[in-house]
Amino acid sequence: MNNTRIPELRRDQGWTQEKLSFESGVGLRTVQRLEAGQDASLESLALIANALSVSVTDLFQPSDEMDETDRLESLDRRVEEQQTARNRTLRAWRMLYIGVGIAVTILSFPLGGAAAAIIIAYWSGGLIAIMALQRIVLEPRLDEKYPLSRQLSRAQKKRGRPVATENPSLTGPLPPRS
Repeated sequence: MNNTRIPELRRDQGWTQEKLSFESGVGLRTVQRLEAGQDASLESLALIANALSVSVTDLFQPSDEMDETDRLESLDRRVEEQQTARNRTLRAWRMLYIGVGIAVTILSFPLGGAAAAIIIAYWSGGLIAIMALQRIVLEPRLDEKYPLSRQLSRAQKKRGRPVATENPSLTGPLPPRS
């Protein structure tokens, strides 16, 4: 029976067993067996270690050897990386909306009187549509892809700080940010 750090490393990533199974390409049952301390092939261990961004030996290193400060700094770094990636994706969607709006505006001018209606329709209707798509489609996917990140409120976007909202994919509260 092997004592691995897989559950701890998986939780540090904010992943479920299913997410680790998907990210590593190893079957869910294999992940469950490994976490229960049963043996697995070196190939499975290598795939899981790769998904968790650690070496195979780190899967078996006692957690006492890791300094608590290092673990918190590592978690804080992952939170920041995921938040940056989430914000970059949202910014790209906004830039797409603006870019298409500029193109619609420029291409509408030759239409004369209808141009004003088209421009107003795009900028107002498009804004409502992009906000709805963001809330209904994009945010849930970003929550799944970046479980340690948060949606930002308008006030916090200006300050660049994450919102402390409930996220069912997290197993516990995030450490306080300095």
